[in-house]
Amino acid sequence: MTRSMSFIPYGRHLVESDDIEAVTAVLKGDFLTTGPTISAFEGALAKRVRSRHTIVCSSGTAALHLAMLALGLGPGDAVIVPSITFLATANAARYVGADVIFSDVDPQTGLMRPSDFKKALDSSSAQIKAVLPVHLAGQSPDLPGISEIALKRKISVIEDACHALGSTYPIEKGVAFAGSCSHSDIAVFSFHPVKTIAMGEGGALTTNDENIAERLQLFRNHGIVREPGDFINQEMAFDVPDAANPWYYEMQEIGFNYRANDINCALGLSQLEKFERFSKRRKKLSTLYDVALEELSTIVRPIGRMPGCNPVWHLYVVLIDFEKARISRATLMGLLHKNGIGTQVHYIPVHRQPYYQKLYGDVSLPGADQYYAQCLTLPLFPEMKDVDVNRVVGTLTSILEKGLV
Repeated sequence: MTRSMSFIPYGRHLVESDDIEAVTAVLKGDFLTTGPTISAFEGALAKRVRSRHTIVCSSGTAALHLAMLALGLGPGDAVIVPSITFLATANAARYVGADVIFSDVDPQTGLMRPSDFKKALDSSSAQIKAVLPVHLAGQSPDLPGISEIALKRKISVIEDACHALGSTYPIEKGVAFAGSCSHSDIAVFSFHPVKTIAMGEGGALTTNDENIAERLQLFRNHGIVREPGDFINQEMAFDVPDAANPWYYEMQEIGFNYRANDINCALGLSQLEKFERFSKRRKKLSTLYDVALEELSTIVRPIGRMPGCNPVWHLYVVLIDFEKARISRATLMGLLHKNGIGTQVHYIPVHRQPYYQKLYGDVSLPGADQYYAQCLTLPLFPEMKDVDVNRVVGTLTSILEKGLV
């Protein structure tokens, strides 16, 4: 890499002066945590995804854990998780003592299909309480199909929508937003720096069920209850009739400190106001990639597209025939890095992780293994220029042509 050539990472946040001003305003204000900016961000996010309730928290992983707690999952229960996802999707079930049954995926999209869900259901005698379909790279799975199966079996649906803020998928009459919970009980989002909008660290849950929303809020804050009408210990709560003691609270269930703070929410709220610009740029860059990669189509192709889905691409993933290209993925990534281009792999199949292999033994999921064997994530972030796409594809082409000689 020459000194004049800048490095292009696979993903990067875009923080601008108005974002810094928004955070600074909170730092100069009266609340650093548990203040009005949290409620403002929750309201704006609910409006964006068309959900009735939104609960912001400290990370996407915390959100997944909270979802398990809110649905009452625990030892003796099991959840179904597609193997192509980040570790946290499965780990959240283990946090509450539930078991994980891994489903296969479409090797072209990396997404769990209704048929994969049904096969995982039929292969186990466990008490399956929830399924976690994952929106991968910004693209949505067949949620109506998965939801239909889940409804018949009385299984809760938790969307892992951490990649899919703003994405829509087709329904019988129009489209639905990822996280609108049109076909789920709860949806989970992440606002890690490489996501479509950044909070630094942060997450959120959406739901249309008021009872679930109340439980999410409870578990987010140590399990603390402050409403006088809900107090159990009346003698401690009321020194005088009809007025609860102002200092009093109760912990009726064990909870966690998964609160977000106003500093992070100020950044998230400022970023959310620029969502249309960010999403439009991601879509344009993805289209440029699609066109530029056509000449490599016998070796490199974008992941399969879901009919009717309109994704806000979080990642740009391609499938590469490494055997035909006569190059290993590690060698290709190393050469791209040497030429100033960062790449990543999303994801190592979770069922292949030593922890889960020790727990459940070897699991055969050929679709997940095939997807993993071919996938590579190319750079995608709003600050990229059109010429950066040409540079990435041009460098990729040059490397692969040498391998084919």
